Amino acid sequence: MNATTHKEPLDARDRPARLTVGVVGAGRVGPALAASLALAGHRPVAVSGVSDASVRRAAALLPDVPLVPPAEVLARAELVLLTVPDDALPGLVEGLAETGAVRPGQLIVHTSGRYGTKVLDPALRAGALPLALHPAMTFTGTSVDVQRLAGCSFGVTAPEQLRLAAEALVIEMGGEPEWIAEESRPLYHAALALGANHLVTLVAQSMELLRTAGVTAPDRMLGPLLGAALDNALRSGDAALTGPVARGDAGTVAAHIGELRAHAPQTVAGYVAMARATADRALAHGMLKPESAEALLGVLADGSAAPGSTGAGPEESR
Repeated sequence: MNATTHKEPLDARDRPARLTVGVVGAGRVGPALAASLALAGHRPVAVSGVSDASVRRAAALLPDVPLVPPAEVLARAELVLLTVPDDALPGLVEGLAETGAVRPGQLIVHTSGRYGTKVLDPALRAGALPLALHPAMTFTGTSVDVQRLAGCSFGVTAPEQLRLAAEALVIEMGGEPEWIAEESRPLYHAALALGANHLVTLVAQSMELLRTAGVTAPDRMLGPLLGAALDNALRSGDAALTGPVARGDAGTVAAHIGELRAHAPQTVAGYVAMARATADRALAHGMLKPESAEALLGVLADGSAAPGSTGAGPEESR
């Protein structure tokens, strides 16, 4: 089913009934999703959280909703959001099912990008209805997250009989459902992490280097540049590649590596790895000429060697 199927308002028959909602794991994601469901008419009734930050988030986004242990959340809620770290999810599901906390007919929803619904099999055997709804969004843990859900894509995996319910819940939160096969969830999640998580690291490194170079407002300098680069990349893909690597300017790349070694040696490996990946894509799309690539790849081979070592020359880099 295509994510654009329900652009018009949902028919009442396709809407899930107004549900009591519980959150297990008051990290950055769970309270925001529960708050958005509240705006759609559902009723948050319980939340669990341990850390001081979790307690503050729950109080800010879900005021007057009691903080209770996980088993009590399941006892009170018809729709339960399991918003815990990926590695903790399988053990949590198994533990809740083994202790009898899961009820037949209860909607159990996890928000992990890595997993589909198979991780919820212990809850399914207890009679629950499993859904995997992963918002493709970075969260701050504040009320701004609820606004950002408008138009946000959700990676959705659900049994065939629950597809309409899953789609309706996503749309009620302001999102757009994108159906992901169970076996494709790890690849889907890797793609998002590659783009979003690594982007934060790259931007943070770039800002630090600009400050070192004397730029007083690196955020103001990078904002328009990165905004344009992102827009161009989303519109044109590899055709948007620019810069010294795509042009084959080996001398400039060598100068970059030299400066990074002198001022921020911890960034050299990342720069070289991304430059190689960029060169490969530029070559594949005919933007980088093979004769220019030879010198460039030689510089990158030398650049990846430890300072003072011989490194590989152009001939070894091919």
